[in-house]
Amino acid sequence: MSSPDPTVRAARNAAAPLEKAGNITGGATDRPLRRPVVAVTGAASGVGALLTRALVASDEVKEVVAIDERRGDVAEAHWHVLDVRDPAIADKLRGADVVVHLALDLDLETDAAARTAYNVRGTQTVLTAAAAAGVHRVVLCTSAMVYGALPDNDVPLAEDAELRATADATGVGDLLEIEHLAHRAPRAHPGLNVTVLRPAVLVGGTDTALTRYFESPRLLVVAGSRPAWQFCHVEDLVSALEYAALEKVDGELAVGCDGWLEQEEVEELSGIRRMELPSSVALGAAARLHRIGLTPSPAGDLAYTMHPWVVSGSRLHEAGWRPQWTNEEVLAELLEEVAGRHTVAGRRLGRKDATAAGAAGATVALLGTAALVRRARKARRRI
Repeated sequence: MSSPDPTVRAARNAAAPLEKAGNITGGATDRPLRRPVVAVTGAASGVGALLTRALVASDEVKEVVAIDERRGDVAEAHWHVLDVRDPAIADKLRGADVVVHLALDLDLETDAAARTAYNVRGTQTVLTAAAAAGVHRVVLCTSAMVYGALPDNDVPLAEDAELRATADATGVGDLLEIEHLAHRAPRAHPGLNVTVLRPAVLVGGTDTALTRYFESPRLLVVAGSRPAWQFCHVEDLVSALEYAALEKVDGELAVGCDGWLEQEEVEELSGIRRMELPSSVALGAAARLHRIGLTPSPAGDLAYTMHPWVVSGSRLHEAGWRPQWTNEEVLAELLEEVAGRHTVAGRRLGRKDATAAGAAGATVALLGTAALVRRARKARRRI
């Protein structure tokens, strides 16, 4: 499926008529018309680069300050090259009205301790520096994963639902700590508004345990589970971030396609058949694979393919924002992206020093590990 230019999609959403927007308490507040100076961290790549490009093209933005450890290719932005953990970032933020902090490392292959040190310390530094520089709003981006994937979750979850995730899945511990910092920052820095966006399964040039799920020859389904799939295309996330940067929405906001897909619909649309395993086999094998270093994803990632964690996104909708992608369209895009990639025994083929597949998608690896365990038990009994 061909998709429109991301700047066009983002501008289309940002231009939607809007007079009032919901605040963190769910009420409505008038927004003065003005052109803010917006700073973006992590601006050289990924979502940060897309947002930077959209903001410089917007008539509603006065200036864009781009911050990253390398200079990106959006020449119209004013660039500063530095690590977001450097306290000197406060000087670079002076004069900015809004900071959108997107400098996060959620790479599956990054050492977990190093990833946490970067993500948490970076967010702490940006929040403190923003307050010191007189910035009045910081926009953070975590994930709908912070709600947790649990069998008793409402479908969909309200945005003010309790965050019940644990630190068992990739990067979720970092995201929960960022949520804690976001909640605490306005008390520590009176006058600082912190807005948090929580996207569903993010698709569009992304590589996560959940996108790797669709690289397997079979879709792993844990017996007795009830998966529900909700996606978020990066272009929709960018337009939602732009809404937040332009102060059209406040508070904690879920971002995703309208509705969700049941597992049976995903299988029908993808044409990939399922492989059903008992939970004890799937979870046990996933834990062993991670423990021996075969896969970078902990067993906790598997929960997000077992239980529902879809969200309503009502606050953005009330502000006039609408996703431009459907779940069906995003799934089709994802399948195009992963075409030709296959995970076998937890590893991708066709890549030098193949990286391990996510625990959520390593169907063959799970089966192989279970078979090895059974053979080992039989061997012990014969001795």
